[in-house]
Formats: sequence, structure tokens, C-alpha cells
Amino acid sequence: MRLTTKGRFAVTAMIDLALRQNNGPVTLAAISQRQQISLSYLEQLFGKLRRHELVESTRGPGGGYTLARKAGDITVADIIVSVDEPIDATQCGGKENCLGEAGRCMTHELWAALNQRMVEFLDSVTLQKLVDEQLAKGIQIEDKPVTRRAISTTPVVKPIRVNAPNSVFALGNAFAKS
Repeated sequence: MRLTTKGRFAVTAMIDLALRQNNGPVTLAAISQRQQISLSYLEQLFGKLRRHELVESTRGPGGGYTLARKAGDITVADIIVSVDEPIDATQCGGKENCLGEAGRCMTHELWAALNQRMVEFLDSVTLQKLVDEQLAKGIQIEDKPVTRRAISTTPVVKPIRVNAPNSVFALGNAFAKS
């Protein structure tokens, strides 16, 4: 079995979400920034996670994602399967045609047994267990989500109001009054 970034990133993002959802919906932009995962990649993954009813989305200001079920009811296998990550160590995808028409290879049963053990293991690990492990390691979770109102980090400079004549004629009138 080769676990690709799709499965790894999905599990990582789900842990991040589960750790922080008590403060309200979590934005993908925040997960992207904390976990160094591309925002567009997270959008694809969370679309699949939402279709498999692992997460729920809330639109609008203050929106984001929350878990659709309790973290203890979501397994790592659920997450990996939902993002289309195959859990298969056989070359044939379990179809027993490893050698084409000649049938299956001599090690097919070995790899099929490994598949079964991997699925059993990933199905035994809940998202809550992974969250608890992070908390035991002392991960710091901010109390309130960071609210950013502006896109730019540079401060807005207000124009300076100058009470001075704006033409030669206004300058002449200013001197005539004094």
C-alpha cells in the first residue's frame, strides 16, 4: 500500500478541524496556513469529505467546517476511503488477475492478508484518539479564531487635509484678505 499525500493531508486536516471546532466553524484558509497545505487542495479534499458526510460546511461570514459526527465515531479508514485513497497492497486491486489471464501471483494471499490487517488497523484508530494524542503532546489551541478584516497587511493611510490655497488665484485672494 502506498499512502499518498491525499490520505495524509486529509487525516492531518481532520485532526486540525477536530481540535479547533469547539470555537465554531474552522476555515480552510486557517487549516491551510497552520498545516502548510495548499488551500485549493484542501477544498478538493473537503468536498469529498462533505459528500461522505464526515464534515459539514457553513457559508457566509463566520463560516467554515465542522465535523458531521463525533470524533470518536470517525475512523482513519473512513477518512482515507472518503478521499478515494485505495487501501490495497496487491498489484491487481484484489481482482486476483495479477498475472493477467494466467491468474493470480504466488504472493497474492500475502498482500490480500496485509490489506485486511491495514484496514482493520486504520478502522481501529478514531479521530478522537488522534486528537487526544495531540493534546497529550501539549499542542496549543487558540481560544478564539483569528478574525482578519482586511486582506492587506499594510495599514490604510488616511489622506492629510491641508488647508491651503489650491491655485494661484486662491493664493492671491488669501494674501488680499490678510
